[in-house]
Amino acid sequence: MNPDFSASVQSRLADLIAFRHDLHAHPETSFEETRTSSKVLERLRDIPGLDIRDGLAGGTGICATMNAEKSGPCVLLRADMDALPIEELSDLPYKSEHPGKMHACGHDGHTTALLGAAYALSDHADALAGPVKFCFQPAEEQGCGGQRMIDDGVLENPHVDAAFALHGWPDLEVGHIISVPGAILAATSPFEIEFKGKGGHAAYPHKGTDVLLAVAQLITNAQAIRTRFIDPIKPIVISFTQVNGGFTHNVLPESCHVKGTIRALDSQAHAAAKQQLSHFVQATAANFSIQADLRFIEDYPVLINDADCAALVAEVATETLGAENVVTQANPGMGGEDFAFYAQHVPAAMYRLGLRPKGTLEYPNLHNPHFNFNDDAIATGAIMQSTIAHRFQQKRAS
Repeated sequence: MNPDFSASVQSRLADLIAFRHDLHAHPETSFEETRTSSKVLERLRDIPGLDIRDGLAGGTGICATMNAEKSGPCVLLRADMDALPIEELSDLPYKSEHPGKMHACGHDGHTTALLGAAYALSDHADALAGPVKFCFQPAEEQGCGGQRMIDDGVLENPHVDAAFALHGWPDLEVGHIISVPGAILAATSPFEIEFKGKGGHAAYPHKGTDVLLAVAQLITNAQAIRTRFIDPIKPIVISFTQVNGGFTHNVLPESCHVKGTIRALDSQAHAAAKQQLSHFVQATAANFSIQADLRFIEDYPVLINDADCAALVAEVATETLGAENVVTQANPGMGGEDFAFYAQHVPAAMYRLGLRPKGTLEYPNLHNPHFNFNDDAIATGAIMQSTIAHRFQQKRAS
């Protein structure tokens, strides 16, 4: 008989919602999740039988293991905790109290759902065939927090046999799940370029060098990387998102700073695009007799869902929510996710959790200043995480 995780979650739902509202009101960006981490720790220490490691990934990461002494299959459930450097524009009673910071990607909801799963699995710890690790990770948005957690050993002692995570999805109605195998989110490489030349009077451009014209040509020409240097059936995006240069109307600036991102669903295409961008930058600099420095900030790999893990999520969702509410075929997205680091080491799956309120056609999207994780999705997320861990162990142990 399967444990009644739903009853465990529902009995604590009001408290879980209040917990999320508190996290939402006090957002902390990557590697600054000190208060968030302490609030999670307070709750975990009230759950009996957890072996808790904190101070991970530079200080704020937590990995709590249930049934650490059991020798059966080990499952890791992961949530991210960091917020974004975005000014919240909502009128929520629990809106961000930290100017310029908000939970615009729903990590407050991810954290709360995982905490709910920890409570529910604790109520039925005897029914588990092996250990469950609850991984509360910092710095998903930037800083490769997932890799830092792995470096600190969250996949070992005991060794993790599979990892699962959810992500709130505003385009999907609440009570629905998307779980698909294969590449679901892109490899990402943010980049910065510094062009340096010889400034001068705008009336006499031949006596200086025009870094702004060089940047303009690079932005235009770099789109040929996608159309002429990459296999056209492999999705890739090259976006220039910030250009800073100059300070008045009649002066050619000496420098210009550019930011952007490369995203691809194929690792080889991703690497080729990076190589070609480097070539284009240096060729452009040579054409204009200026200097150029290209720097890639950090690489996130393609997130590839293990087929068996994705199928298990769909199976659990079908039993929990009904087959009509489960999507098993969907296009991947060009967003990035550092859960991809876990999936490079162990079989893993991330699934999309519906957030759009029933009866509505639109909902503020991720990274939008009006976004808010839907409280109605917390119970579904917590029940799904609990049941997935239990079901995986059942199947692996049988």
